[in-house]
Amino acid sequence: MSGIIGKKVGMTSVFSANGKYMPCTVIEAGPCVVTQVKTLEKDGYVAVQLAFDEKKEKNTSSAMKGHFAKAGTTPKRKIVEFNNFEIEKNIGEAVTVDLFVEGDFVDISGNSKGKGFQGVVKRHGFSGVGGTTHGQHDRLRAPGSLGASSWPSRVFKGMRMGGRTGGGRVTIQNLEVIKVIPEKNLIIIKGSIAGAKGSYITIEK
Repeated sequence: MSGIIGKKVGMTSVFSANGKYMPCTVIEAGPCVVTQVKTLEKDGYVAVQLAFDEKKEKNTSSAMKGHFAKAGTTPKRKIVEFNNFEIEKNIGEAVTVDLFVEGDFVDISGNSKGKGFQGVVKRHGFSGVGGTTHGQHDRLRAPGSLGASSWPSRVFKGMRMGGRTGGGRVTIQNLEVIKVIPEKNLIIIKGSIAGAKGSYITIEK
């Protein structure tokens, strides 16, 4: 699928033509450079490798310097492969936000914000154990019983418990493109997406 690498700028809101209030996310999308084209004959699959965002040469390894030099571009921070790219591209060519038009629906992937260790109320939406009528007063956010005792004498796999929350790869599908601003490499998406401000995301048609 055709796609592009972007960076989350932040959130804003717009009004539709009929006056409906819509929360939106602003993304700096591209321009990306094609740094490698994978073919079925040579690599066993078809894909286009894109690179985005400038990186200092002194912070780039010699191997990656050579890789970018082959594509005739400067070192980049983020590299992503897109399988079965619908538009034919050659090494060194640019992919810009013009790939999308207003009204398109896209899938956006990014790393969600890490929240550290959290209990079941925050992590899984538990309501907590009942009130304090019968004497308990410090277990309001506890998970409750984890299972039987004599059999099976263990906790089943997959039991929803407290643990590390967030910081994982999240894909949100079918988000609408509200507006494309090519001169500033910006794309405005309806709704929210995973990730903090400044985090890298991928946008796929």
